[in-house]
Amino acid sequence: QLQLVESGGGSVQPGGSLRLSCTASVYNFNYYDIAWFRQAPGQELEGFSCISSSSNGGGKNIADSVKGRFTISREDAKRTVYLQMDSLKPEDTGVYYCTAGSCRSWTRPSDFGFWGRGTQVTVAS
Repeated sequence: QLQLVESGGGSVQPGGSLRLSCTASVYNFNYYDIAWFRQAPGQELEGFSCISSSSNGGGKNIADSVKGRFTISREDAKRTVYLQMDSLKPEDTGVYYCTAGSCRSWTRPSDFGFWGRGTQVTVAS
């Protein structure tokens, strides 16, 4: 069964950068679409980026709230999806989750079946 593990979170000052990783436990990782969601304190899950499987062309979705600052990529040989986050803002603070499902519904958490445990990102002075 697919298992996902996020890493790379931490505390950073506004304007700083972090790179999150999402590593999978399966060898056929290249067939999975992978999305990133985040949850700020007291807020609902927000889907903000998704990358299609390599077999589906590897297309990317990115929310306006992070466009131009966050970049999603994948390296199937390492069974890993990356999220490069630059120009971080305090409102980016939250728990970040990666999940496997379909990028056709990349903002709906109910359409994603496999979730990591999340990694905390804190942006503060």
